[in-house]
Amino acid sequence: MKLGVLLPTFRYGADDALARADEAAAAGLDGVFAYDHLWPMGSPQRPSLAPFPLLSAIASRHDGLVVGPLVARVGLVGTPHLIEEFMTLLALAPDRVIAALGTGDKLSAPENDAYGLPALDPSQRRDLLREAASTLVSSMPVWIGAGAPATNQIALELGASINLWDWSSERVAAMSATGPVCWAGPVPKDLFVTLNALRDAGSTWAVLTPDAPIDQLREWRAAQ
Repeated sequence: MKLGVLLPTFRYGADDALARADEAAAAGLDGVFAYDHLWPMGSPQRPSLAPFPLLSAIASRHDGLVVGPLVARVGLVGTPHLIEEFMTLLALAPDRVIAALGTGDKLSAPENDAYGLPALDPSQRRDLLREAASTLVSSMPVWIGAGAPATNQIALELGASINLWDWSSERVAAMSATGPVCWAGPVPKDLFVTLNALRDAGSTWAVLTPDAPIDQLREWRAAQ
C-alpha cells in the first residue's frame, strides 16, 4: 500500500505546502495531494490555494513524488479545461499524476453559489465526471470519490479506483471485492493498526490529512 499526505493549502501562501512536500519526499512517501475547494468547507472567509499550480511546482521540485488533487470537483471549471489541467500536470510529471475526480455534494454547494457557478443536479454532475474520467483513464490512473451507487458504477465500468473517505477497514474490504479502491481520511488514533488493516483490506493507497505525523509514516513504511 502506498502512502500520501494532503498538503496544508488553506493558507495565504504556498510556503507551508511546499515545506510539507519537502518533508514527505525526504521521508520516502509516495505522493502528495491537494484539496480542490474555493474555501475551506464552512469557512468562506478563509483562503484556499488552487491545486494545479501548487502541484505543478511540487512536481518540478520533487521528481519522485506522485501528485494529484483530492479530489478535483467537476463543474468548477469547464470539463475540457479540467482535462487540460491534468494533461499539463502530466507533461511536467510523466507517470506521476493521479486524476482524482469527484462530483461534489451539498456541503460544497455554497462555493458554487457564491461564484455564480451552475447548480447542477447529481445526474448532470455524473455526466461531467464520466466525460472527464473516460478521457483521462488512458493517460493516468483515475480515482473517483465514492458516492451514490451510480457514481461508483462509473468507476467500476472504467476500471478506475474508488476513493473512500474515512471508511472503516471492514467497508474498504467489502468494496475492494468489487474493484480497486484507495483510502483517504483524518489521522486515526491507532495509526499503525489502521494502516495495517487498510493494507490487508486491499486499499492501494492511504492518504492522510495535513496533520499526519510524517515520522510515524516513515516508521510504518520501514517496517513493511
